[in-house]
Amino acid sequence: MLKIGIINGSVRQGRNSDAVSNWVFDFATKRNDADVEYELVNLADYQLPLMGAVIPEVIQAESEAAIKAWSEKNASFDGYIVIAPEYNHAVGGALKNATDYLKPEVANKAIGFVGYGSLGGARAIENLRLIAGELSLADVQTATTFSLMADFENMSVFKPADYHAANANGMLDQVIAWSRVLKTVR
Repeated sequence: MLKIGIINGSVRQGRNSDAVSNWVFDFATKRNDADVEYELVNLADYQLPLMGAVIPEVIQAESEAAIKAWSEKNASFDGYIVIAPEYNHAVGGALKNATDYLKPEVANKAIGFVGYGSLGGARAIENLRLIAGELSLADVQTATTFSLMADFENMSVFKPADYHAANANGMLDQVIAWSRVLKTVR
């Protein structure tokens, strides 16, 4: 059984990533991929401290538990799909911080990207591709990108166009294929 984590990569209140993440999860599970299990993981559920910051003693145990839980959750997957909002032409700070806590947990695994923003989150995805390479993640070619202007009503109500299904299927096919292959390497 392959386990693919769908990571909701925003912690912002009122974030659009909840709707996008739920769409991706529903789309993936409706495909009925044999021997593939999908799990939706919400980054906001992990109160990760800023990497390298001094953690006050009163919350050190809580912070260490969050880091450990994040590490263990990511180690449990064979591949990933990351939902990446674009903030200021790049990946959001919380998602970047979360990746900084990982390396051996994700090495030699596959990753696909779903972006959203003014240009479909393309710059956040390209930013994440660089990070993925450093983490020894194999990023797949096909990405799914949603435009805030075309796929969201008033930039807040998610209404994706039907044509996104082709890219989502292509991305999922690639993540599954590479996850299977890389499982033999690990």
